[in-house]
Amino acid sequence: MLGFGGAGASGDYADGAHGGTSGHGHTHGVIDASLTTTDSGVWAIKWSFVILAITAALQMTVVVISGSVALLADTIHNIGDAVTAIPLWIAFVLVRRKPTATFTYGLGRVEDLAGILIVLIILFSAVVAGYEAISRLIHPQPVTQLGWLAAAGIVGFVGNETVAVFRIRVGRQMNSAALIADGYHARTDGLTSLAVVLGAIGVYFGYPLADPIFGLLITITIFGIVWQSAKAVLTRALDGVEPSITAEIRHTAEHVPGVTTVTAARARWIGHRLHADVEVALDVTRSVGDATSIAALLKHELFDHLPGLRTVTVALAGSDADATPGDTHTPHNAPEPFRFSSALGRGTIAIVDTPGGERMQLDAEFPLAGVMANVAITRPGGTVESLVLSPVDGEAVLQSAVAPAEPHAFDATLSIGRASHDETFAFSITEPEGRGH
Repeated sequence: MLGFGGAGASGDYADGAHGGTSGHGHTHGVIDASLTTTDSGVWAIKWSFVILAITAALQMTVVVISGSVALLADTIHNIGDAVTAIPLWIAFVLVRRKPTATFTYGLGRVEDLAGILIVLIILFSAVVAGYEAISRLIHPQPVTQLGWLAAAGIVGFVGNETVAVFRIRVGRQMNSAALIADGYHARTDGLTSLAVVLGAIGVYFGYPLADPIFGLLITITIFGIVWQSAKAVLTRALDGVEPSITAEIRHTAEHVPGVTTVTAARARWIGHRLHADVEVALDVTRSVGDATSIAALLKHELFDHLPGLRTVTVALAGSDADATPGDTHTPHNAPEPFRFSSALGRGTIAIVDTPGGERMQLDAEFPLAGVMANVAITRPGGTVESLVLSPVDGEAVLQSAVAPAEPHAFDATLSIGRASHDETFAFSITEPEGRGH
């Protein structure tokens, strides 16, 4: 009940059939998926805040007229639970921002920071509630209005369980550890509200210490929530990932035709988005074009089987460069790539082999949305060969539509920019020794 295992966090990744029909594939449309899930998160937070605020207000009224320390502990915790909506809301708003040259993965880590802040809020509420319970045990005070006290406990249970359903359901849909943590916190808080009812019953039957005793039990339960939530949130913040996810990555890669061995599989969460790196070995008889096709198929299968996956990098074991489809390998006998660094970020320009033949390709370590690039090659006699680099469908690269003319030994300039900012870099390509055409 307090944990994060099972269907919520990791179980979803171990069930799909490995034939590309698991139902987790991409949704191709005009609405960005991350924006949709963020809207869902804000919706869950907004309504849970309203419900918990009303619940805490009703309970605080009964605290004043009854003097119950158990209900006070429960109310303090409900107030803290409502307050946790604020850092979550801020996090989901910031997550909407697009990647920049500085934050190339976006601001998904803000969710982890929000989760840590939530854990600290819960811890504070536990300390306050525990202090009040111990104080009342040492200095007993009469508890009155037992009927209202029991009713307030039931109201607390209903309010918190409603909030728990909202947050856990939406958190699992989004793979957001922060929202799931807050949901389990609300669920357990609802159960502790029932302890208020038991305390009222104990006082009714002549056991006045039942109220502070149950208040102390509520405090212990809250500390349990702190422990469980902290483990989940800090695991995500430290790039921890459910073992079933890397197992699924390996299993998927092993079933891609052409892959002989999976040498490494890594993944990490950035907010509620999963980023993966997988290194595979191929049959040595495979050509560069085959390697590109295999890498593209592997990426497709991983996106199909891991619903929270945002990016994946495929590397070929023993090669000189990482390969994603579109991150195609530079041919072993091709000129060395030219590396550049600009205000937009760093990247490389190179001649690569693709299934359609050789192409000029730009690989960037920064977002390519809105980026325009052109390579101007100076040929003998002063003629200029111009290659416009365009986005490759579904890939994070820019590529020419045709191959650069032979020979592949020339001086050129790379022009790259976005909106009003443009930069130009001069570079040279030299034919490697022993290359033949």
